[in-house]
Amino acid sequence: MRLQPILDITELCVQKGAIQAVVCPGSRCAPLTLAFARHEGITVRTFSDERSAAFVAMGIAQQTLSPSILVCTSGSAAYNFAPAVAEAFFQEIPLLVFTSDRPKEWIDQLDGQTIRQNNIFGAHVKKSFTLPEDYDHPDSVWFIHRVINEAINLSQEFPKGPVHINAPFREPLYPAKGEKITFSKNIKVISTSTFTESLSEIEVAEFKKKLGNFSKVLVVAGQNDFNDELTKGIDKFSNTNHAPLVGDIISNLHSLEATVRYSDSFLSACDEDVQRSLQPELLISFGKSIISKNTKVFLRKYKPKEHWHIQQAGTPADTFQSLTKVIRCEPKLFFKLLALDKKEEGFANQKKENYLRLWQAEEHRTVHSMNSYFEDSAFSEISLLKEFMSALPLRCNLHLANSMAVRYANLIGIAAGKKGIHVYANRGASGIDGCTSTSVGHALSNEAPNFLITGDMAFFYDRNAFWHNYQLPNLHVLVLNNHGGIIFNMIDGPGNVPELDKLFVTEQSLTAKHLTNEFGFDYLPVDSLKKIKNSLKEFFIFEGKTKILELESGQKENIEAFKKFKEQIKKGYGA
Repeated sequence: MRLQPILDITELCVQKGAIQAVVCPGSRCAPLTLAFARHEGITVRTFSDERSAAFVAMGIAQQTLSPSILVCTSGSAAYNFAPAVAEAFFQEIPLLVFTSDRPKEWIDQLDGQTIRQNNIFGAHVKKSFTLPEDYDHPDSVWFIHRVINEAINLSQEFPKGPVHINAPFREPLYPAKGEKITFSKNIKVISTSTFTESLSEIEVAEFKKKLGNFSKVLVVAGQNDFNDELTKGIDKFSNTNHAPLVGDIISNLHSLEATVRYSDSFLSACDEDVQRSLQPELLISFGKSIISKNTKVFLRKYKPKEHWHIQQAGTPADTFQSLTKVIRCEPKLFFKLLALDKKEEGFANQKKENYLRLWQAEEHRTVHSMNSYFEDSAFSEISLLKEFMSALPLRCNLHLANSMAVRYANLIGIAAGKKGIHVYANRGASGIDGCTSTSVGHALSNEAPNFLITGDMAFFYDRNAFWHNYQLPNLHVLVLNNHGGIIFNMIDGPGNVPELDKLFVTEQSLTAKHLTNEFGFDYLPVDSLKKIKNSLKEFFIFEGKTKILELESGQKENIEAFKKFKEQIKKGYGA
């Protein structure tokens, strides 16, 4: 068959473990679409909106920990993949992005659905390949097989990420009537060994010696997927070295009692004397981004003498402008090797313990202030989220949309011990464009309860996340609808200009009710304190359908509630 090398791409994907495909309707992509659809080893799902489809594929890859396949036709369809490709790049999620194309001689000739697709995603993919257009020569077949092997391997090498394969196709694009599609079984599979950079005994001894020279060691965790081995290792390291552990909600370290969850709150409320006392001598960081701007500002102002960042490979970010050492090692291995067998004693150890207690004191002060606030809080988004977060089941996936939803959740936090709650958020590029679609991808590829907290702008922006033919019985969505969002009221710049409402706060009058009717979802509206507990109780029951719980409220009361929350934290410092 003329297209046999293209059909065999599917067989290679299966043999290398890439078995989840998201395809978007189109004609130019027919050779790939039919190949994936007719291979019994591939699960294929179809989504009409390319932007949403790409985020769905990213969610699937994040949940399954394997590369997802993404396919579109030629032309502007490929550009619609770009937001998710960028998010996957910065979140280090493996994607195989196939963009179908016209033959090169038709580029710039005003042919329909024809644009310049080579390297279309620029620096936001690990690598971009273009397949040959003709397959008559054996070298072309060899090249296609080699490229697909390399692309799949590269997507999974640390740091993981998206890889782009541009595939120009000549007509005919479809098999002849009665022609069967078959897959070759003798394709060469190229494997790579797993990169396991470790620390030598000499390095471990050197790091332990250096650790002993610092009285104030602080560990800051960026975004991570839940990893039980990492959690146990860092817990032992923190305990035996008396090192405070700061972790946003997206660090997935909430199961540890010792995790400092509320640095974002108290670092904006405490005075300079307290901040100076919290300044580390040694900062150890790992993971990706952190949510807390206050933590970043604090560490940029009160810099450590040394900053070690743990990262297996790739170029590290210098987020706190203090990087002095990049440690090429898996974080879970580093903390396991550097944890002490037992806590040391003596004056030097007492100084370390005193530093830990300083962070713990600010954490406890903030918890007390938060409890006081929520005892008497009025009806608002943040009060509903407090009830919601407290009632989450012990095992679920919690998805946090960008803007205020992820910030609310980070301020409230998850109680220690609930390690079965795995937290996800699109904090690579931090856009609102695909938050719902990403959670849909997760829900399609696991059976656990999936909850999404989202604001009205992110929810309606990504409404095509539900425009498909697949049931989502394990996805429940909490929509905070204040008809425009309040994030720009919280930022000093736009919050102070007279054009705020017209140019920055996009006021809208939609509710989720009509959307739930359109897609056949259950709808639970909440507009008072009295309804919260009963509505949440119903919301947490899974009955075979997607549920949308919508809190409809005004912007002014939510802005006021958020300001009072901040003021309550400051009261803990006598402000």
